[in-house]
Amino acid sequence: MKRFSFIITCLFILNTTYSQKIVYGTLAVPEALKENVNSVILNQEIEISILSEKQMRIKKYKVIRVYNEEGLSNIDAVEYYDKSNKIKWLEATIYDYYGKEIKKYKESDFKDQSVADGFSVFSDNRKVYLDFTPTQYPFTLIYYSEIEDSNTAFIPTWIPIDDYYESAIKSSFSIEYPSNLGFKYKEINFEGANITKKEEPNKLSYTAENVMAIKKEAYAPSLIKIIPKVEFNLQLFTLEGVEVTAGNWEQYGASWYKNILADTEELPEETKQKIRALVGAEKDPIKKIKLVYEYVQNKTRYVSIQLGIGGWKPMLAKDVDRLGYGDCKALSNYTRVLLKEAGITSYLTIINGGATKEDISPDFVRQQGNHVILTVPLNNQYYFLECTSQTDPFNYQGTHTDGRYALMITPEKGIIIRTNEPKNNKDNSKITKSSYTLDEEGDLVGSINSKSKGIQYEDYSLANLSKDKIDEHYKKNLFWINNLKLEKYKFKNDKDAIEFTEDLQVSAPGYANLSGTMLLFPINAFNQFASIPQRYRNRKLPFVIQRGFYDEDQIEVILPEGYKVDALPENTTITNAFGDYKTEIIVQSPQKLIFNRSLSINAGTFDKKEYDTFRNFIEQIAKNDNAKVVITKK
Repeated sequence: MKRFSFIITCLFILNTTYSQKIVYGTLAVPEALKENVNSVILNQEIEISILSEKQMRIKKYKVIRVYNEEGLSNIDAVEYYDKSNKIKWLEATIYDYYGKEIKKYKESDFKDQSVADGFSVFSDNRKVYLDFTPTQYPFTLIYYSEIEDSNTAFIPTWIPIDDYYESAIKSSFSIEYPSNLGFKYKEINFEGANITKKEEPNKLSYTAENVMAIKKEAYAPSLIKIIPKVEFNLQLFTLEGVEVTAGNWEQYGASWYKNILADTEELPEETKQKIRALVGAEKDPIKKIKLVYEYVQNKTRYVSIQLGIGGWKPMLAKDVDRLGYGDCKALSNYTRVLLKEAGITSYLTIINGGATKEDISPDFVRQQGNHVILTVPLNNQYYFLECTSQTDPFNYQGTHTDGRYALMITPEKGIIIRTNEPKNNKDNSKITKSSYTLDEEGDLVGSINSKSKGIQYEDYSLANLSKDKIDEHYKKNLFWINNLKLEKYKFKNDKDAIEFTEDLQVSAPGYANLSGTMLLFPINAFNQFASIPQRYRNRKLPFVIQRGFYDEDQIEVILPEGYKVDALPENTTITNAFGDYKTEIIVQSPQKLIFNRSLSINAGTFDKKEYDTFRNFIEQIAKNDNAKVVITKK
């Protein structure tokens, strides 16, 4: 009897699903929701059931119409699994624009592969994904999945759409939870959003309807920072069998250290002796740290470890010591243990790594971060070590970890700290002194000497590239110079000063345009700001300048004999909220010009109303950087 009831239930579900598929296959999308779209979510339902501290179930039902190749990634028909994360149900059906079924996929039809990347040596993480190459657009996908997870650390954040250029007719989310696990949630960017919220005992749900697509604009913030979203957390959760308490960041850090880090510190006696000998009688803590950091850089290499709790628990320090490799947390932890042997206290620090700055939320405790670095508190300041790099200088932070909130894990508590960022634009500087000579044919022969600091120091990686890649770099960065040839180059990487020096010898036949007895050429040959942001009639979004910088250039120009200056660009000074720009041309002699230029761009988030002013500022810079000198034969 029970089996008969189950069959009837299944038939009802299948019949209902079939009817929905026919409707969705031909469902008309309102014209307003087609504007600026690559894809439209016709209906999306995400249901999360937290059954206990150690069990969570996630169901997804998504109907999406894809209009072009750019929207293909938005189908999101992929699931990840390992020994603690099981796929219970997976299916998809593709329809053409007229509602005709193209193909149906059951779980066995999905591709299954390891998620190990090129750096991984161990991984039991796998993914299944829909391998579908459309032959026509638009098409409609109906996707359903059900996952069971013994980890309750990672409750998905709800956002109604997944990308720029995507709209939604309806997108909903519901979560059920026990009352004894300290369930919390945080709503972000809800002002003005068309979202219905329903709160019941131990259940919370949201529905967004008629969500318009957002067109991506120049300098726009990442989508996740501007659209409505809801983050969730449990104060008591499980990660690979480890119970973690996270009522606040202090509790979180103490629990993390006790359960995940405390038993990883053992080192071979031989290694302890090496470290003691390495630091010897050195008393300066900074010099000690540098010695140990360089020891780790020379001894180890980065690989990804994704085996079980290896996604979060570091390899044992003694294993990193023996094998000579590890991932970010393993290498950071290994460095921490070696520094401890040298008498230096340091702490693993969880951070969101990436060029777009994303904070660990200071006021909402939940499992966050995709990277681990090492923090050394010393003399009332923090020093940060990127332990995955074999080349970064001590305490250098590039664009991957600069200027954002992170979580420092100490034995007693977790502490929210902020990573270093420049105090002013000149800390991210590039100072260039160069010269070039023009002959009567307009051919250029020149030299360039640049010294870079701060974020601009990241170009030090040039020193590790092949000649072909170096040529490619300079041709790309000096694209306005036709026929550029890199004759010689020499680099100096001063890790103590964190300064990178480039010495170049270049040539460019036909740099100046020859017309009869006249030569015409941009005096600023080597550092033009040539990228003008797009113009918008009605800008919708705020704009972000991620990092400020300062450039200073002095160029000596030697003119061909027998020529005189007919026209020079005007000297320019521009100052506003976005920065400062100044140029000056000095006629030192009939055959020698000196061009001085400085540019300072300010970081910040600015109102959309200021965008036109910003764009005009950049346009003026680009125009002046390309301003021409005219010389004629006497």
